[in-house]
Amino acid sequence: MTADAQRRRAFWQILLFTAGLLVLTVISAGSVYLVNKARDDSKWVVHTIEAENQINALLLEIRRAESAARGYLLTQGEDFKADHDKAVAAVIPALDKLTRLIGDNPAQRENIEKLSASIETRLGQFVREMDFIRRGEREKAAALVREIASTDATAAIAKVATGMIQEEERLFRLRTVNSDRSQTLAASMTGIGSGLVVLLALISIWLVRHSVRARDDAEARLRDANVNLEAVVDERTADLREANNEIQRFAYIVSHDLRSPLVNIMGFTSELEELGGDIFRRIGGLTHVPADGPPPSTGEIALEGPDKQLSADFAEALGFIKSSIAKMDRLISAILNLTREGRREFQPEKIDTRELIEAIVSTLAHQAAEAQAEIHVAPLPNLVSDRLALEQIFSNLIDNGIKYLKPGVPGEIRIRGRTKLGYAIFEISDNGRGIDPKDHQRIFDLFRRAGTQDKPGQGIGLAHVRALVRRLGGTMSVSSELNTGSTFTITLPITWNASNRNADQ
Repeated sequence: MTADAQRRRAFWQILLFTAGLLVLTVISAGSVYLVNKARDDSKWVVHTIEAENQINALLLEIRRAESAARGYLLTQGEDFKADHDKAVAAVIPALDKLTRLIGDNPAQRENIEKLSASIETRLGQFVREMDFIRRGEREKAAALVREIASTDATAAIAKVATGMIQEEERLFRLRTVNSDRSQTLAASMTGIGSGLVVLLALISIWLVRHSVRARDDAEARLRDANVNLEAVVDERTADLREANNEIQRFAYIVSHDLRSPLVNIMGFTSELEELGGDIFRRIGGLTHVPADGPPPSTGEIALEGPDKQLSADFAEALGFIKSSIAKMDRLISAILNLTREGRREFQPEKIDTRELIEAIVSTLAHQAAEAQAEIHVAPLPNLVSDRLALEQIFSNLIDNGIKYLKPGVPGEIRIRGRTKLGYAIFEISDNGRGIDPKDHQRIFDLFRRAGTQDKPGQGIGLAHVRALVRRLGGTMSVSSELNTGSTFTITLPITWNASNRNADQ
């Protein structure tokens, strides 16, 4: 699978997850809102029913009081009197409860005021009627009943109550419609949300199956590619080993063959130097011969004028040639050393790294004293590796740290080490002149140097060090800036696998 396809798949997966989260959030919020609204609407429906029932209960108590009063008037029975008193006692609490129930409706508040006045009037009539009966004045009680019937106080109460019941029935219908609508919306929201969740789940299943198929196809292609991978790797490794050996042989042959013409050049340069001396002595002798006298002695004769300048130019040219020959000789020797080192088979052994580095420091003690440098060696992890390679690595780095200190500044070179995930990490740091960041890669190139070239060297040391580190299965890096010192970091396996690495050389 390509990187673009992976990015697209990741994008759609994130989009699907976000959409699912958004749908669930909307459904949850909508459901909570609609359920609460349906609950409120249902509460108002129940409230309306309670108010209507309370009106009927109030009317029932008034009718009970009237019936019991008439029965008591006709029979003088105490049971009727007790029923009347009980009904009258229940009227006021029933009226108060009704007042509380309908307090939210302004129209009903007006009706309750009218109903309260009529009930108060009727209760006063009950009191007068029962007084007449208790005193035995049944005619006056009967006359009062006929008077009440003519004024139709009970009918007035019933009329107001009927109006209140009609208002509650209107509210009941309205609130029932609202409650049904809220419940319908809640059910619709739940259904739509469930459908969207199912749809997202189906899309997720499709994406997962598509991913599984893509993964299976990739694994199949990988298995097909790995069928002959071992043979291909062995073949490529053999080719690489042969090419590497050929390069080393070529470098050795070239370096060795370059020495013959270089030796000839060195010999002929010496002869040319002697010949030049003879020539300029003869020129000087001819210049000082008198017109009629004998030739001068064979001793040294001072040259004058153009002859003297010509002799100086000749000597300078010979000096350039000899210095170039010396440099060429050193480069050829370095190349031969590199080729010999490349052919050497590493021999792993258990090494006390601190002891090895302290031995190196002792051999460089004279240079460190001249440079006024102190070398501090911290506790270091031990290795199983090639001793000679480690000696060359640390010797070169410590020597460079001493060589490139800042003049007049006491030098400090610190060597630290730690372990991590099966590797030993060494840091060789100094407070020297530092390296420009743009030259960090340059210093590891063969025959390349950075900074002011005021120290002897051929630009091979760090390249050789990095090659050794790589052969030992490690890595090397540098951290440095001008005038702030340098830190070389080397990572090496704690236990080096010699058979695999030597096979690749």
